[in-house]
Amino acid sequence: MRDDDTIDDQGAPRGMTGRSDDTPSSVQVGVLGEPRTRRSLRTRLGGLVNLRRRPARTRVVLTAGVLCCLGATAVAGAQALPAERADDRAGTEAALAERSQQAASRAEVRTPVTIVPDATTASPTTASPTTAAPTPSATRTTRPKPRPKPKPRPKRIVPVAGLDQAQMDNAKEIVKAGRAMGVPRRALVIAVATAMQESNLYNYASGVLPESQNYPHQAIGWDHDSVGLFQQRPSSGWGEVGQLMDPAFATRAFLNALLEIPGWEDLPLTVAAQAVQISAYPDLYAQHEWRATEVVAAVLV
Repeated sequence: MRDDDTIDDQGAPRGMTGRSDDTPSSVQVGVLGEPRTRRSLRTRLGGLVNLRRRPARTRVVLTAGVLCCLGATAVAGAQALPAERADDRAGTEAALAERSQQAASRAEVRTPVTIVPDATTASPTTASPTTAAPTPSATRTTRPKPRPKPKPRPKRIVPVAGLDQAQMDNAKEIVKAGRAMGVPRRALVIAVATAMQESNLYNYASGVLPESQNYPHQAIGWDHDSVGLFQQRPSSGWGEVGQLMDPAFATRAFLNALLEIPGWEDLPLTVAAQAVQISAYPDLYAQHEWRATEVVAAVLV
């Protein structure tokens, strides 16, 4: 550039269409084919030169204008930023709301499961207020009922005086019934001796009374309707057949009759027994007195 605001002629830049023979020297063609006069280019360059030569005040004003434009742009950007953040926040909240709705729908589909805490480890403060407390009947441990103790078997006394076990058991029933009545020992000896003579201490049923055979018995006799240990007859008023087949009942019937005899304690055994039984052989009871005494002593031990 020269001081006279002129510009030398320059060739077209590389890549631009060059001059042709039919184009005036004062016209150039650009890349886009737009003609530009050398005068207009010189005018524009001159304006830039004059801008550089203007006073400092003009440059300050221009600088201030540029700064104002930049400030307005920054303010607009700052205003746009909160709006963008608000849009982002709204989008985030919408996404969270949608996820909450999806989670709620999944929870509705699932079957709720109630977890009951262990009574031994759960703390009273952690129990749910909506959970009903277990009733005492549900928490009480059901103890098994104690088994009833088996009844002790009656002690079987070893037979004495030449008796077998069945005879000894019947003698024991006679003594047991007499002790329950509270009769003296002498009455027990008379009762056992009488049973030895009448039935040999076996519980007899009667062939004449088939009914008597329906009860426990150890032998069958044919002496009229006499039954039981004392061969008592139902027809004589001693009792019914079933009662007389019971050793305890038969013993009580005999002893009650013996106690009604005046002074029976002082009478000989055979006389006392005959007073009750009225047997055809009154003297046969005396032969069993010593054996009856030994049997009663063995049972009372």
